[in-house]
Parts: sequence; structure tokens; C-alpha cells
Amino acid sequence: MYRRTAARSRTCGSGICGSSLLASTKGCLLPRPRYRVLCLLATSVHFGREGTQEGWVYLAVVIDIASRRVVGWATADHLRTELVADALSAACRRRRPTQPVIFHSDRGCQYTSGAFAELAGRLGVRLSVGRTGQCWDNALAESFFAKLKGELLGDRPWPSRAAARSAIFEFIEGWYNLHRLHSSLGYRSPAAYEAAYTA
Repeated sequence: MYRRTAARSRTCGSGICGSSLLASTKGCLLPRPRYRVLCLLATSVHFGREGTQEGWVYLAVVIDIASRRVVGWATADHLRTELVADALSAACRRRRPTQPVIFHSDRGCQYTSGAFAELAGRLGVRLSVGRTGQCWDNALAESFFAKLKGELLGDRPWPSRAAARSAIFEFIEGWYNLHRLHSSLGYRSPAAYEAAYTA
């Protein structure tokens, strides 16, 4: 058991920052009405005060806004575009979307690069970026990382990147998606919410 605890388009580097495709109401992100689709958010951080004995580990996650389920994630020893690309690819492999998908993120260079835009195009994903100065645009992903740090990671060191990745796997796939309750879901887990929705 774990411890409980619309922007304007512009060019950024080699990629294009699209508009925010999500509406925000009192800090809660909602897909545009004409989109009955899977909407995604992602962010990436290092964890642990000292990282691991092998060095820092970075994590990127893709979260379904509707169910709060982590549908794709990846770890690496860097914060380059490949990390978030792996997380998005994992999400699309897992969900196999048949409708258009919106991927919402902050304005980090990983998400606004030409390589990431090209991958999104191949996967049929529309990119959406947070509005300048609106911290709640990516609040869902930030909330997940706060839970991850508070309930699993803390400040303790990890012996290796493999050990850290294994712990993250157990947290996401064995606890967070299946059992962690969310007040926004009527005190159900992401898995239970999706099961009720599709029943």
C-alpha cells in the first residue's frame, strides 16, 4: 500500500506551437465539445533528491483527462524529445485510438520540436499547448507527479535506474491506475471509472 497524501499560435524553435485546444473552467480542463476523444497531457521531471547511484532518471507520462488513467509513460536519463515521444507512442499503442486525439502539454521545447510534431502527425494526434501564464493548464499532470513523489519516491536515493523504473511500473500499473481513488471520479479508481463508463 502506498502513502496517501487559449493561447495564440507561434513558432518555437524548429517546431510549431499550436493553440490550446482545451477549455479551462475553474482549473479543470475539458475537451472542446465537438471532440468526443481521448485527450492527453504530459510532463516530465527528475525525481529523488540525489537521483539514483547511476545518475538522474526522468519520467514522462501521458494521462487520459477523462479517467485520470496513465495510458503511456517512459523513462530515460535525459529530457530530450525522444523521452516524450516514447511516452506518446506507448499511449497510442495501448489505446489504439480510432478517433482524433488531442495531446495537451506545456510549452517545453520537447513538445514544440519539429521531430515531435512529425511523430504526432504520423500518429494522427493534434497538438495543443498550454497558455502562457496559466499554470492550471497542465495541473492534471502536475497533480500526478505530486502524488508520485509523495506516495512513492520521496527523497530517498535509488540504487539504480532499473530499480527506479521497476518501482514506477508498480506504482502506475499496479496501484495508481487500478486502485487509487480520485474524488473527481466519484471516489473510484481510473480503471473502475472506465469500466463503469464502458459498461
